[in-house]
Amino acid sequence: MDTAAGRAPAPDVTTTDLVVGGMTCAACVNRVEKRLGKLAGVSATVNLATGRAQVTHPAGTTADELVAVVVRAGYTADVPAPPAPERAAEADGTADDGARAERNRLLVTALLALPVLALSMVPAWQFRNWQWLCFVLAAPVAVWGAWPFHQRALRGLRHGAATMDTLVSLGVAASFSWSAYALFLGGAGEPGMRMPFVFLPSAGGGAAHLYLEAAVGVPLSVLAGRLLEARARHGTGAAVRSLAELAAKDVAVRGPDGTERRVPVELLRVGQEFTVRPGERVATDGVVVSGASALDVSLVTGESEPAEAAAGQAVVGGAVNAGGLLVVRATAVGADTQLARITKMVTEAQTGKARAQRLADTAAGVFVPVVLTLAVTVLGFWLGAGADPQAAVTAAVAALVVACPCALGLATPTALLAATGRGAQLGVLVSGPRALETLRHVDTVVLDKTGTLTTGHMTVARVTTASGGLGEEAVVRLAGAVEQGSEHPLGRALVTYARQRAVDGPLPPVDGFLATPGTGVAGVVEGHRVEVRVPGDGLPQELAVALAAAEEAARTAVLVRVDGADEAVVAVGDVLRPGSYRAVDRLRRLGVEPVLATGDRAATAHAVAAELGITEVHARCTPQEKAELVGRLRARGRRVAVLGDGVNDAAALARADLGIAMGCGTDAAIGAADVTLVGGDIGAAAVAVRLARRTLATIRANLVWAFGYNALAVPLAAVGRLGPMTAAVAMSASSLLVVANSLRLRTWEPVPRAARGKDRR
Repeated sequence: MDTAAGRAPAPDVTTTDLVVGGMTCAACVNRVEKRLGKLAGVSATVNLATGRAQVTHPAGTTADELVAVVVRAGYTADVPAPPAPERAAEADGTADDGARAERNRLLVTALLALPVLALSMVPAWQFRNWQWLCFVLAAPVAVWGAWPFHQRALRGLRHGAATMDTLVSLGVAASFSWSAYALFLGGAGEPGMRMPFVFLPSAGGGAAHLYLEAAVGVPLSVLAGRLLEARARHGTGAAVRSLAELAAKDVAVRGPDGTERRVPVELLRVGQEFTVRPGERVATDGVVVSGASALDVSLVTGESEPAEAAAGQAVVGGAVNAGGLLVVRATAVGADTQLARITKMVTEAQTGKARAQRLADTAAGVFVPVVLTLAVTVLGFWLGAGADPQAAVTAAVAALVVACPCALGLATPTALLAATGRGAQLGVLVSGPRALETLRHVDTVVLDKTGTLTTGHMTVARVTTASGGLGEEAVVRLAGAVEQGSEHPLGRALVTYARQRAVDGPLPPVDGFLATPGTGVAGVVEGHRVEVRVPGDGLPQELAVALAAAEEAARTAVLVRVDGADEAVVAVGDVLRPGSYRAVDRLRRLGVEPVLATGDRAATAHAVAAELGITEVHARCTPQEKAELVGRLRARGRRVAVLGDGVNDAAALARADLGIAMGCGTDAAIGAADVTLVGGDIGAAAVAVRLARRTLATIRANLVWAFGYNALAVPLAAVGRLGPMTAAVAMSASSLLVVANSLRLRTWEPVPRAARGKDRR
C-alpha cells in the first residue's frame, strides 16, 4: 500500500497529539506546522477547526520539546490528558467559561457600538457634538472590545508572525487613530459638524471624515462572526461527542456469589461478569453468559434493526438493552472496545488534510504579509495620486480588514468534521482525507466471498465418509477438535456441528495447531495427524461424487484427512447477505466494477457470482494470489479497492489503492484497511463512495469560494470600492458561508428520497 494511504508509522517513530490554543486562521496553522517541521524527523498536521495537532516524531523527541516549539511560535500547547469523566466535565466547564467570556465581550461591544453605527450612518440623527459622544463610546470598543485581536497581533509581532488578527488589529487601530486625529486636529470636532455616510471613499475636500463606525463595526462584526462560526464548528463535531456519550458511566458487576455492586466503568476488568437490565447500555464489549434480549445497536454500528443477543453471542459496548435481563462477561475494556476504536478512528480522520487544503494553508502562510504590503502600497498610491488622506486611509483600512484567510483554514476541517461524523452515524469509518480522495476515484472493487458477500454463518449441510474409514462420528469429532484453533467461518461451522454431535463430552484438545491461509488447518488430536483442507485431485470415488454435488449446490467442500488418509468430504453451506445484490448493483451504478476473488472452488464462486451479476471471477485464490491480482489490476491503470474480512484478505487490502474492511471481520483485516464498515453491511461500501464524492465536492466548493472571495474583495477594497465596515461584514460572512456549506453534510442522505423506492430490490 502506498504510504499516502495512511499506514502506521515505523517502530522508531511515534505520534503525539497536542491541543494548540491561540490559532485563528490558516496562517496560524501554517506557522505551527512549519515550526514543528523544523525539528529533525518531525512532521505535523494541525487542524484549525478542532484546535489539535497530530505530530509524528522520533521516539527520542519528547512531548515537552514539541510543546516548547509551539509556545516559541507564539501559541499555547498542551498534551491532552487521558479521557476520564471528571476531566471531561472539567474541560467542558473551562470551555463554557471561555465561551461565556466571549459572549459577554460581544454583548458589551454591541451595546457600545450600535449607537455609534446609528449616528454615523444616519445624518438626520446627528445632534450637536454627536461626534464626541461617538468617540467616547468607540474608545472602549477599539481598545477593550478588540483587545483579543490586539493581544494576538502583538504576540505574533514578538515572534515575527502576521496573522488574521494582525489585519483586524491594524484596521481598528488605523480607523480609530485617524478619527482621533480628525477630531482633535482636523476640524471634525466642531460642534455643528455633520457627516454623510458613504460606502465608498470620497476624493473631494472638506472636513476630515470620521471612521468611528469602522473602528467599532470591524471588531463587532468579527466577534459576532467568530461566535457564530464557533457554534457552527461545534455542531460539526456533534457525532463524535454523541459517540463519547454512548459510553456507560457505571456498571453492575456480579461477584462469585451472585451479588451485585455498582462501580465506575473504569474499574471493570476483562473476565468480570456484569448485569444489563432493560433500558441500560451494555457497559463494554463482551459475551452473553445468560439471558436473551434484543439490542439497539444503531448508534454504534449504523444498523437500524435490533440485534438478537443470547447465551454465547458477542455484544458491543454502548448498545441499549431493549428487552430481557442479560449477564455479560467482559472481553474488552477501555481503549480496546469497539466503541473506543470507532471514536479514535473518527477523531484521527478529522485531523488530516486533503491535498487541496495543504495548498491553501501554504498560500495562507504568505497571504497576510502580502496583504500588509498591499495595504501600505495602496496608502502610498492614493497619497501619491493626490487623493485626500482620509480616502487613502479608507482604502488601506478596507484592504486590511476584507482579507480573510480564515475561510481558507476552515474549508477542509469543517467538511471533514461533518463528513466523518455523518459517516460514523451511517456505519462508515474513514481513516482520513487521503482515504476519501482515493475512494472518490476507485473504479474497481475486489470482493471476498465468505463473510463479505455471504453471511459467514456457515452450517454443515452434509458429511460424506470414505468406505472402510473411521466413520462419520469419529471423523467429525477429530475435525471439530482441530478446528477449535481456527477463526475462519468454515472452521467455526465444523466446531459447532461437532459439539452438537458429541456424545462423549467436550471435544479433545489439539496440539501443534497450524493454519495455512487459503489452504486449511492441521494438528494432532489424540495421537492422530488431522488435516482439514481444500480438496485436491485423486479423491476416492464416493468423495469425488460428494465434492461435485456440493459444488453444484454452491456449497463449500472441505476434505478431512487423518494420518494421511482421505476420510471425508464435508459440505458447508452459506447464504448471501440480504443486501449483497443491492450493494453490488449500487457500486456498478457508481461506475465501480466488482471483481470476485475467493479461495473457494470455481463452481461455488461462479454460482455466487452469477446470482449477483458479477462477470469477473477468480477462484482458488491464495492470499498471495489475491495480492498479485490487485497488482495486475493496478498495473492496467485501474484504481482498486479491496473489500474483505479475514486474515487471508490482509495482504490484498494492504496492496490495494484502498482497503475496505468489514467491521465484523478480524483485527488483521481492519488494521490493514483505510475504510471500515462498522455494521458488517456490504451496502455501506456504496455509501462510503457516495460520501467521499460529496465530501470532496464540498471541500472544493469551500476552497473555490475562499480563494475567489479574496481574489475579488481585496482588489475592490484597494481601489476604494469597499468601505471598512462593509469589508468587515464581508470578511465575517465568507467564513460563515464556508462553515454553513460544510454543515450540509450533517444531514446528507446516501440515497435521495426520490430514488429510494426505485432502489429497493
